[in-house]
Amino acid sequence: MSYDVIVLGSGPGGYVAAIRASQLGLKTAIVEKESLGGICLNWGCIPTKALIKSAQVFEYINHAKDYGITVGAPTADFPGIVARSRGVADGMSKGVTFLMKKNKIDVIMGNGKLLPGKKVDVTDVDGKKQTLEAKHIIIATGARSRALPNLPQDGKKIIGYREAMSLPTQPASMVVVGSGAIGSEFAYFYNAIGTKVTLVEFMPNVVPVEDEEVSKQLEKSFKKQGIDVMVSSEVTSVDTKGKGCVVTIKNAAGEKKVECDIVLSAVGIATNIEGIGLEEVGIVTDKGKVKVNEFYATNIPGYYAIGDIVPGPALAHLASAEGITCVEAIAGKNPHPIDYGNIPGCTYCNPEVASVGITEKAAKEKGLEIKIGKFPFSASGKAAGAGAKDGFVKLIFDAKYGELLGAHMIGYNVTELIAECVSIRKLETTGHEILKTVHPHPTMSEAIMEAAAAAYGEVIHL
Repeated sequence: MSYDVIVLGSGPGGYVAAIRASQLGLKTAIVEKESLGGICLNWGCIPTKALIKSAQVFEYINHAKDYGITVGAPTADFPGIVARSRGVADGMSKGVTFLMKKNKIDVIMGNGKLLPGKKVDVTDVDGKKQTLEAKHIIIATGARSRALPNLPQDGKKIIGYREAMSLPTQPASMVVVGSGAIGSEFAYFYNAIGTKVTLVEFMPNVVPVEDEEVSKQLEKSFKKQGIDVMVSSEVTSVDTKGKGCVVTIKNAAGEKKVECDIVLSAVGIATNIEGIGLEEVGIVTDKGKVKVNEFYATNIPGYYAIGDIVPGPALAHLASAEGITCVEAIAGKNPHPIDYGNIPGCTYCNPEVASVGITEKAAKEKGLEIKIGKFPFSASGKAAGAGAKDGFVKLIFDAKYGELLGAHMIGYNVTELIAECVSIRKLETTGHEILKTVHPHPTMSEAIMEAAAAAYGEVIHL
């Protein structure tokens, strides 16, 4: 079969690229070895948010008295929570199947391998092979949980994120290694439903890519919730010989042994670039990532790569944007290259964390003259009414021009608020314009206006 575009992998990079290609009149096929929607829809972004919602509902019920409501003592039905999460994921995957049909995209299930001459070999589950060819081939094979030598995942006692969202029974205790988005979200989820959680982070702060003040606030909130947080700490070994696990953790204070049922390794991801034909085609990689230009072309004409397998943050929304930019360039639409300095990052624990742009530390290291405005949710009427006063909005402005250099938020629903700051940066809006933009009251979003006002000495509610 011959196509204009073949996409290898159907995650949020791949399936979005395929739809955009079809919209632009290109005959398109997508090759997927497992489930449409990839990891994000089936084992990542979507099902984890379903788990977290269950944990939040459980927390609400446990704190019903705070809202003037009396209820009986609830119990977390762990298999029921997992089943709901899987149902949400299945529904989203079916949605992608519908979108493929609607956009007349051929879905070819099987293991794809790139061949020279703009061809792809696809082997289905029965071992049957077919060869496809196209004018353009987009590689979007994504990533998986990274395994460390001292944390060999066995899928039973030492697990990755995939097993963490479909365990048969709720563990009584768990050590989570790594406090990035995946580790922090699972630490919050399991702790909220009653598992004793120890969160271990090698760096001095949890969510280490975030602004330091945000990290400190999250650590404080986690400890208040009962999570045992250990920063500047390293897991040196895990003994799985007994019934559970004995985890050896080393830090400046010495060595500590922690017993638990399950160890969750959340120490990052590894790209899926092995065995897909990159070497045979001659596509250049560097440090586990495929080298591409600003429109995602590899060094071999007709082959492109997007998503987690190319340099940049491994984020679903970025993969989708890369897919669209790549296809629009193929179709001759002259898209603008993506601004990697304006990609938001979100962590969906409680309180939520969201950010875009540079941190205060990075701004100072660059020698920039800055103005900083902070507004705590403890001063927000909406946050008080919601019973969610933890956290703040912090905005960093260029002192001379008023440009928003970075926005850092921690609190209730801030993953929804961050898009305003992404738009502000995209439109090159100044701090003065933000503080003169009337925000609705009472809302969490007012904190953005108030933080801008704080930066310029005009804050009203502090």
